Amino acid sequence: MSDYMEVVAIVEGRTEQIFVERVLSPYLGNKNIFITAAQISKPGQKGGDVKFSRAERDIGRFLKQRPDIYVTHFFDYYGLKEWPALDTILNQSHTEIAQLLNNAAFAHIIQSYGDYQAQNRFIPYMAMHEFEALLFSDEIILADALDVDVGQIKAIITACEEPEKINNSRETAPSKRLNQLKLSGTFKKTTEGISIAEQIGVEKMRQRCPLFNEWLSQLESKLG
Repeated sequence: MSDYMEVVAIVEGRTEQIFVERVLSPYLGNKNIFITAAQISKPGQKGGDVKFSRAERDIGRFLKQRPDIYVTHFFDYYGLKEWPALDTILNQSHTEIAQLLNNAAFAHIIQSYGDYQAQNRFIPYMAMHEFEALLFSDEIILADALDVDVGQIKAIITACEEPEKINNSRETAPSKRLNQLKLSGTFKKTTEGISIAEQIGVEKMRQRCPLFNEWLSQLESKLG
């Protein structure tokens, strides 16, 4: 078994790509896991509007390119329009929804790309809500960055119980909450969000976000 591994993460957009490259890559690199990111493809442009039909093609393409790399994805349930088992979701918990969508994607990829060792090389990851949810992993750092009282951040976490459970309505999704907290009314996730993520660090996110932690644990387990 190799003492290092390479991973391609298919992501939704530019912010997630930067997060993987600037925050996750150095952290995992210290564990001999070398991860790169590619935005999900669609005709004429990159990023956004996640559909399984496109994700499946990208996953298959990377599985076929090299037999020694692992493939994962980093999408979020918020706003998802087309995905296996999506129509079976009713009132399940956030962890049950994530597991349901991950298992369904895994089954489809195994069926389509089993000849490429997809069962061992494909690791699905469906975040419950937007990337911005991870930024609530440290109330003090987030409050300082937004120049608001830390009590406002703590109140959100208390109401929702944990960052990954911050709810996904149009008014209360993580991104909308950050816009409301910003004096300007606009939170710039690609610049401000990544800077805050770097300050918080992956280890703190893992402590506060079980689904995120489980994803990284699965990647780490592939090294044996």
